[in-house]
Amino acid sequence: MKYFISFILLSCALFAGKQPIPDAVTDQDIAVFLSRADHIPEDSVNDVTDLYFEGYIQALIDMHYHEFRVVVIVKEHAVYLANLPKNALTKSSILSFVADIPGVKAVHEAEKVSKKEEKFREKYVDWPKMKGIWFPQTTQLFLPLVANPRQVTNSIGYRQGDKVIGDHVIPISLGDDFPLYRWLDVFWGGDLQISIESGIWSIFDMDPHPDLNGGPALVNTDFYVAIPITAAVNAWSFRFRVYHISSHLGDEFMVNRPDVVRKNPSFEAIDFFVSYQALSSLRLYLGSGGLFDTDPSFPQKPFYLEYGGEYRFGGVKFLHQRLFGAFFLAAHFRTYEYLNYDFDGTFLGGYEFSQLKGVGRKLRMFIEYHKGFSLEGQFMKDRTSYLAYRFSYGF
Repeated sequence: MKYFISFILLSCALFAGKQPIPDAVTDQDIAVFLSRADHIPEDSVNDVTDLYFEGYIQALIDMHYHEFRVVVIVKEHAVYLANLPKNALTKSSILSFVADIPGVKAVHEAEKVSKKEEKFREKYVDWPKMKGIWFPQTTQLFLPLVANPRQVTNSIGYRQGDKVIGDHVIPISLGDDFPLYRWLDVFWGGDLQISIESGIWSIFDMDPHPDLNGGPALVNTDFYVAIPITAAVNAWSFRFRVYHISSHLGDEFMVNRPDVVRKNPSFEAIDFFVSYQALSSLRLYLGSGGLFDTDPSFPQKPFYLEYGGEYRFGGVKFLHQRLFGAFFLAAHFRTYEYLNYDFDGTFLGGYEFSQLKGVGRKLRMFIEYHKGFSLEGQFMKDRTSYLAYRFSYGF
């Protein structure tokens, strides 16, 4: 046990402290102890050759953006990037990433790599041979709809004033997108991806009335699975999705409310969404779909329309933590035929942290306000409004 405690204390000390940099740093040394662009001491790269600097920057990009097969060329410490993705937000993230590397004098977008340059690079850089990639993990082509209450993510929060579920409520969600394959340069230089998406949303009433069970009550859990096909080109991204949702009342809720008759608002649906990155800080989206094969115990008219937007501002780089942070505002609106097209909106405001600027997984802390209809299973036709405080982690 004492060795284990000593190991933990030593690990914490190493994590918290700054590691010393050797007095004499060679080209080979840099590759050993540096793994992020902003870890490089600027004095260490001023005298390295363009050839080595090119290989090192290529390795960094391949580590963080390997899905896109970006090609790096360095001439007199000016960096030229070819084969950049057509997605505007991802391209901006890569350009910013390279610009942050100490020793980089300038960053330019190159249209293409010459045959002579391509042949020369084969000697020290693996030239991409595939037009696609299996299981991409770092980025998504169609970014999540942050303010959508039914966005697949990992989250927990505290909700107050819900007129349907209760005054003191804990909502949780678990889920993720599991990308299978991404085709590169499919149309107009854009990419195409197929994935499997799954998740659950559960809601707990922390102060149920009556309380026959003697504690918090699980009110409802929704289970979700989908096959999304996504694409991105320039500032546009698209998502076509076929999905299923099944809904289940919680055991404690049914014990406390024996008079409630369980219904089954389960269904399959199909939809199509379009997203436009109007500015690096502003995104707008719109989509529509239809429900089919709904359960007879809970009939629902099929058509729906959803739209919204996200705005990010005050971005800052935390140098010591190697993180990017930004404030964000987001809104999501739902218009459903079975709700008579009445108003339903969700509004978010908060702060997010990510490892890479603009893309990648993010930790979000935010306040949520919802006004319209409940989202929980067979109560989805009941009007409600509430305020919530939530944490989430996902794309």
